[in-house]
Amino acid sequence: MDSGNRFGDIEITDPQAMRALAHPVRLAILDRLRQCGAATATQLSPDVGATPSVTSWHLRHLAGFGLVRDSEPGQDRRERLWEAVARGFRFEVPEDPDDAEGRRAARVLSEQMFLSYRDLPSRWAAEVEPDLEPAWRRLAGLGNTRVVVSAEELSSIEDRIESILAPYVKRDTSTRPPDSRSVRLMQYVLPEAAKEQTGGNP
Repeated sequence: MDSGNRFGDIEITDPQAMRALAHPVRLAILDRLRQCGAATATQLSPDVGATPSVTSWHLRHLAGFGLVRDSEPGQDRRERLWEAVARGFRFEVPEDPDDAEGRRAARVLSEQMFLSYRDLPSRWAAEVEPDLEPAWRRLAGLGNTRVVVSAEELSSIEDRIESILAPYVKRDTSTRPPDSRSVRLMQYVLPEAAKEQTGGNP
């Protein structure tokens, strides 16, 4: 495991695995399993937008690439219980200019993730935010900051953010405060097109 992978995510480097995951139902399956724990295809079905049989097919496809696994081996296969292999996943666009297939696969997965999660903030604002307690509502929301940095500095920023979050991501459930709840932290890192800097603030 890469020493920089503080969350313990599964690292996807196989272009075929990237393409396999680049599907809205499969991304939804992983989201649901990570959020709520082990589940059967029937239990997952209403949340991922597919019938139980189709959901089961997608689960087996994900298992083929090591992204999900049986939660309780030996149980009744008609009610097969699945779990995510890791808390999350990560992938990178290959730096090798000759790895055209890897670059295309990473781009396909990136685009599908943007599409799958693009409505999440507006759904949260409409369905969740109105009923939040004041303390949680005050901490929630959207930040939009532009900075001018080098690629090395941006890498350092991301590394420091991850180092702050890692203890909370990986801590045992028994050590969580009694008033804790699930919080989704969405991080978009969007370098802009190169252009001549004219000075002043960005």
